[in-house]
Amino acid sequence: MFFVCLSSFLLLISQDASAWEGKVVGVADGDTVTVLSNNNDQIRIRLYGIDAPESAQAFGAKAKQSLANMVFGKVVRVEEKDRDRYGRVVARLYVGSLDVNAEQIRQGMAWVYRHYCRDGFCSGWIGLEAAAKNGGVGLWNDKEPVPPWDWRRDKRSPSAVSATGGSPAVAVPSDKLVYHGNQRSRVFHHPRCKDYQCPNCIIELPSREEAVRQGFRPCGVCRP
Repeated sequence: MFFVCLSSFLLLISQDASAWEGKVVGVADGDTVTVLSNNNDQIRIRLYGIDAPESAQAFGAKAKQSLANMVFGKVVRVEEKDRDRYGRVVARLYVGSLDVNAEQIRQGMAWVYRHYCRDGFCSGWIGLEAAAKNGGVGLWNDKEPVPPWDWRRDKRSPSAVSATGGSPAVAVPSDKLVYHGNQRSRVFHHPRCKDYQCPNCIIELPSREEAVRQGFRPCGVCRP
């Protein structure tokens, strides 16, 4: 019994060690936010286990607004799960007792990202998704909603290759451009740049003019 209690205590400690609080200062889309930590670091967070419509998709703007309504300007609890290939923290977010990830699914603003959602609670999220679908809530009001992972695949252009010979990049409509600035090097990148999602590229810049105004210089590779 002693060892069982000790194991449970150590598990709680490990969970708490990966959890922290901060204020949401940016919402990029329906599953990505920027959180200002207590150390004044701006940390880009990808919501674990869900995938919301991309900005250029149907319901993309509504998914972003839904998330913003829940978290923007508020203090959230960040429960880190992983890091993705772009260096972003992958996490569950809570505003008080509200499970933000699950709420996006319940409101029909995101799919369960089944390929990555592997925890026991994911089955409950799949139930929330089914309820939203059956009720025609949010994106499920569309007769044939396209999962964002399929949309991203279909939008990849074989000719849209970076100047360094990297992988094809997602085509971005000119009215949807949001540049990313590297908070350390003060270099900003175009969405098609291979360094667009670098670990320190967390400053969202709505225009080239704004990037320059804030003291960023253009990337020498993608030449934004």
